[in-house]
Amino acid sequence: MSRRTGSLNLKGRFMFWNKEIETASREDIEQLQSNRLKQCVKKVYENVPLYKTKFDEVGLKPEDISTVDDLTKIPFTVKDDLRDTYPFGMFAVPKKDVVRIHASSGTTGKPTVVGYTTKDLDMWSSVMARLCVAGGVSAHDTAQVAFGYGLFTGAFGLHYALEKIGVTVIPASSGNTEKQIMLMKDFGTTVLISTPSYALYISEVMAQMGIDPKRDLKLKYGLFGAEASTEEMRRELEERLGIVATENYGLSEIIGPGVSGECTDKCGMHINEDHFIVEIIDSVTGEVLPYGEEGEVVITAMSKEALPILRYKTKDISNLIPNKCSCGRTSMRMAKIKGRSDDMLVIRGVNVFPSQIETVLLKSQEVEPHYEIIVKRENWLDQLEVLVEIADTSLLENYSRLEDLQNRIKSEIRTILSIDANVKLVEPNTLKRFQGKAQRVTDLRDQ
Repeated sequence: MSRRTGSLNLKGRFMFWNKEIETASREDIEQLQSNRLKQCVKKVYENVPLYKTKFDEVGLKPEDISTVDDLTKIPFTVKDDLRDTYPFGMFAVPKKDVVRIHASSGTTGKPTVVGYTTKDLDMWSSVMARLCVAGGVSAHDTAQVAFGYGLFTGAFGLHYALEKIGVTVIPASSGNTEKQIMLMKDFGTTVLISTPSYALYISEVMAQMGIDPKRDLKLKYGLFGAEASTEEMRRELEERLGIVATENYGLSEIIGPGVSGECTDKCGMHINEDHFIVEIIDSVTGEVLPYGEEGEVVITAMSKEALPILRYKTKDISNLIPNKCSCGRTSMRMAKIKGRSDDMLVIRGVNVFPSQIETVLLKSQEVEPHYEIIVKRENWLDQLEVLVEIADTSLLENYSRLEDLQNRIKSEIRTILSIDANVKLVEPNTLKRFQGKAQRVTDLRDQ
């Protein structure tokens, strides 16, 4: 789709990228999903040995899948399936048809390898263009991509979508933060693309440089992804940078960014349902959960040529929102990712997500949104420690205020988690900053 076919509002900004799909009826979407699912199942059964084996083990044939209601008959796909077939065993097309390869970092073993045909790349840029437009972006904008370019899918997923819309793209990559800020000022950047934690760090460096983004820059929108963040983090970013901050979601194994994303009404991430089916399951039983109930996100990528994938267990935690959005889009939405099941800490029998602690910390104006969660074991008992930077160094000179703040945070964490935490207030700029995904948890229990 060329940029001229997008739907415009009176100010000449896009409201929709593909209005026909983004406002389609539930019946039309489910019919399209059923047709594409049938084609996908047939293709993977005939071309991907792992799927043929999975189907044969449960006595399932491609012809048993006729509508989306049959999706639950299909076995799950997990990350180890991609690792076990490394590098190209999950590809459904000959390698000569694959025009690009991306991969995960592989920090916990072999990387997961993903491939794209020419058609896949066009689809990827199209679905991501929808989400950029939903987040407020138009051809009038200048976007600075502060994701790292390379095997990581994030930068390329946004880059080509923005160009498709007609945006002026600055491929700044990550790092060299003072230069990032110089480019924003000199090039008139209106859209920032990064992780939320790196955007927060950029705002901190701006303050150190004496730059007020609301006065000195032209920033209007932030399109953030690659890590989960809370509503409190969003409000912090919007206040510091003077932007409308939206979040988008995806995984390399599925496509990269482009599965879903928020519109500027910020009430859930719109799913590109013509290409992805999202289910929420109970991680233990595998049972599909009702709308609104929180569980593990499972995604079927039914229209990718090189790497179609069935019922992929993401380990991300969310819930589905089925009703029509106030923006006019009718697509199913996902709530912001609460965390990952493998990021969940079990401390003295209590399930703890880092996002719960972040919510508590960011309610206080007296601390900065920089923190570290340390879990250790003393005398056979798990101990939770939270390090957080204070916002004002004068607090260090007033022991009673410092103690009061520490006790208030401890009390709020106890209320939310039902366990005690040892809260330590540390000086500004002492905790590590992140240019990519933030690593907030240090688990020392195995040591």
